[in-house]
Amino acid sequence: MTCTNKWSPQEANKIVKEYKSLGINEDIALRTYSARLLGSDPELVLHGGGNTSVKTFSENLFGKKLSVLCVKGSGWDLGTIEPEGHPAVKLDPLIKLKELDSLSDEDMVSIQRQNLINPKSPNPSVETLLHAFLPYKFIDHTHSISILCLADQPNSKEICEEIYGDEIVIVPYIMPGFDLAKLASKLHDEKSKQLSSKNIKLKGMILLKHGVFSFGDSAEESYKNMIEIVKKAEKAIPRSIDLDLVANDQFRNFNLDNIEIIPFLRGLFSKKMSKYNSTHRFIFEIVQNKKILEFSSLKNLKELSIKGVATPDHVIRTKYRPLILDKIPENIFSQKNKDELLHDWLANTNQSLEKYIEDYEQYFHKNNNRVGNTKHMLDPLPRIILIPYFGMISLGESKKAAKVVSDIGQSWIETILSAEKLGEFKPVSEQDIFDLEYWSLEQAKIGNKKIPSHAGFVTLVTGAGGTIGSEISKVFSKNGSEVICLDKNLELATKTAKLCGNNALAIQCDVTNKKDVEETFKKIMANFGGLDILISNAGLAIPGDMFNLDDEKLERSLKINLLSHHHFCQKSLQIFKSQDYFLKNEQNLLGGQLLFNVSKQALNPGKGFGAYGISKSALLALMKQYAIEEGSNNVRSNCINADRIRSGLLNNEMIKSRSKSRGVTEKEYMSGNLLHTEVRAIDVAEAFLSLSKMERTTGTILTVDGGNVAAMPR
Repeated sequence: MTCTNKWSPQEANKIVKEYKSLGINEDIALRTYSARLLGSDPELVLHGGGNTSVKTFSENLFGKKLSVLCVKGSGWDLGTIEPEGHPAVKLDPLIKLKELDSLSDEDMVSIQRQNLINPKSPNPSVETLLHAFLPYKFIDHTHSISILCLADQPNSKEICEEIYGDEIVIVPYIMPGFDLAKLASKLHDEKSKQLSSKNIKLKGMILLKHGVFSFGDSAEESYKNMIEIVKKAEKAIPRSIDLDLVANDQFRNFNLDNIEIIPFLRGLFSKKMSKYNSTHRFIFEIVQNKKILEFSSLKNLKELSIKGVATPDHVIRTKYRPLILDKIPENIFSQKNKDELLHDWLANTNQSLEKYIEDYEQYFHKNNNRVGNTKHMLDPLPRIILIPYFGMISLGESKKAAKVVSDIGQSWIETILSAEKLGEFKPVSEQDIFDLEYWSLEQAKIGNKKIPSHAGFVTLVTGAGGTIGSEISKVFSKNGSEVICLDKNLELATKTAKLCGNNALAIQCDVTNKKDVEETFKKIMANFGGLDILISNAGLAIPGDMFNLDDEKLERSLKINLLSHHHFCQKSLQIFKSQDYFLKNEQNLLGGQLLFNVSKQALNPGKGFGAYGISKSALLALMKQYAIEEGSNNVRSNCINADRIRSGLLNNEMIKSRSKSRGVTEKEYMSGNLLHTEVRAIDVAEAFLSLSKMERTTGTILTVDGGNVAAMPR
């Protein structure tokens, strides 16, 4: 992948016109456009990294023009930034800060907030003063991989001077903030003075071990300078930068061999996390590609992996180094001595994790002592796991967070491979990494967000393409769960998944086909690492009187409405038990949930629906049996008893027929209950959510029917 100039005059003019109609000036419009160009290139910017600014004017209430710096605000991503993502700060008070000899981080943030034009704006970037002190209208800052390959060399200054000559200012590594802004400004001014007689214009600034700045009098000039600086770095590296962050498309080219080992890891890491964090379950992102396999099979892998992060900003996402595990025995689950092989590999894994935690604690205490024991230790668990010849596993409290870690991890690997090809990868020191990891301003980027009730949970919904299944999927997704939308109709499953966000997974599966079911669970493990909640919702109502009902229809009903649920439970329990492998002798099992859509037919069978009622009655018995057998494993088994829900089972035609046969209107038929109200699919979905929160309940029936005396459990 090569960094290219994507500037389009036509697109730029279009953006300017669009924003002008909204009262936004040309400077901000072009700042937004070029920031997005930078943010859309992963070679330059990843997940909230980098920052951009423009110096322009703003009018106060009296119509007086004020010089302002519009700089990227905390929490915004350059790839999708909007004008409000560059909050305006009064420029003159910021420039005046250059006169100070020192300024604390807290005072710096306070002054920047005091001078915001809109006090409701997010905090300006931690590098705001650097943008303010440089005398350019537009300024761009990225963490280009190509630049980091140069900047992370032992002799990086000499390399950069040889490549760029007088075009670039080179700044030695120093923590972001006031001191860096002062030093960068000083070195810039000195360099500019030297070049004033040579008619040479500076294009940018390389911050060693950190990243690159470009600047110009226009958005296009600054952007063009960034691309030119990066392209020169690319030409100097004897390896083509290859950062392919395209996700596995429905597991295209994904090797599912030994994937059953992943839930064991998820359980182990979730168990450890419960000691340090309220989030007890990790979500996994597993990536297998040529670059990762190349890196993870290097003979000096461990030596390289402990050198540190490519740029200090990444440490808050990835920790200071990854965890390296042993190679998984080939085809471990098909070996005759699989239990022994599995036990040994997992024991070594646990030992490696304990050593990682011990090393992290030593790293923390040593550096915390250096800074006067003023810091409180974060959790010591890794966020990246490398398994030779298997791939890279990234951990997060959500799928989104895990993907962020994965992208940064791949960027780190690409930086190391390219830097080693050029010379030697030598990033910032351990002390510098610690200072960034425990820097209050950097920690503020993560923030203390409210954790949704089902954060960290993975939920499988069968029959997700139907009305009820779709509502269940949306409700669980809204409450923080990662959702797998499964249906025989892939188009409907995909439609539901799209309603649940970018990270929901749609899977086509015939629930009565064991091969489909087997593949489904492999995909679930590969995509999320495991499973926590099964909502066994898929069903089919087959009409007909028992007197002349043929065996094929009854068998089909039992296969769909009973046996398929049983098979999904069996596969779910395999994952639940794998996740609790390291907890089997303890009380705090992760366990899991088996939730069934039973229907009132199980309790109050209707004429002409014997095949459906019998299979649903059996499903109710199955729910109770699992409650009895799996309660000691902290697996809760419960069901919903719903009635008269508009869906694929009870469609408009059936509603019309039934209401007519009973001599009532359709509205009266649908609200024929004690509450005289129609029960909706969303009511069923929220009942499932409530049931999933009842931590002391198993073997129960939760009725959602508006009050049907005949269907009340006795």
